[in-house]
Amino acid sequence: MANRDADFDFSAAKQRRPSLFNRSFTMHAEPAEKPSSGQKPSLERAGSVKSIYSSIESFMPSGDSIKGKVRRLRSLFESAKPSSRGVDETQTAAPAPSSKLKPAKSVDPGFDQGCSFRLPGTEDRIVVYFTSLRGVRRTFEDCYAVRMILRGFRVWVDERDLSMDSAYRKELQSVLGEKNVSLPQVFVGGKYVGGADVIKHLFEVGELAKILERFPKRTPGFVCDCCGDARFVPCTNCSGSRKVFDEDEGALKRCLECNENGLIRCPDCCS
Repeated sequence: MANRDADFDFSAAKQRRPSLFNRSFTMHAEPAEKPSSGQKPSLERAGSVKSIYSSIESFMPSGDSIKGKVRRLRSLFESAKPSSRGVDETQTAAPAPSSKLKPAKSVDPGFDQGCSFRLPGTEDRIVVYFTSLRGVRRTFEDCYAVRMILRGFRVWVDERDLSMDSAYRKELQSVLGEKNVSLPQVFVGGKYVGGADVIKHLFEVGELAKILERFPKRTPGFVCDCCGDARFVPCTNCSGSRKVFDEDEGALKRCLECNENGLIRCPDCCS
């Protein structure tokens, strides 16, 4: 036996033993099972979606409608958020905004004591600077609205149309200290009140009636017979031509009594 063991060739045994690092052995591994020729691997998602839906649908009763199924699906997939423990919900919740409006501040006749804009010579009247031109629709609508609001109180209003006399524009610019002024602008008792937004707000909250109650009222339906509430009439000196004949010099001169349109203020209602 010792001689047979000595005659055994160990080098041949080593050659016949498979090596773990033999590349040929690892490359020629047995392939995985191939699918049968009749079945093809499906890459579509419709089958998986149908299978999921069928498994979910098995939990639902057969008589449910489509809306009922949708609601049950939402209840399955939507989970309620876990509420934090140890925290008071009343402390974390934001306070709901209050829907109550703040009451408007009361306005008395002396509301504009500290106003620096004053129109001298108009302490006994209401003055409105406006325009009758329809060039800018928003401006015309604001002017019309303010005039109608003031006329509704039947108080006498000194309406000064800037489109009829350019001197009113210069006068308003000098009072407000600005070149570009918006219309309309209202002065009550010589004190500056504001524009259309301020007058509308005072009218809505009922404060405008308190401001105007000290002014005399006009008779209902009063219309000036001289100007028809236009506040202007043709110049009596030049008959609206803006030219007068100077007999001393024998030439025509510019009339100094009318404005650029040959008009003067109505002597009956604007005296």
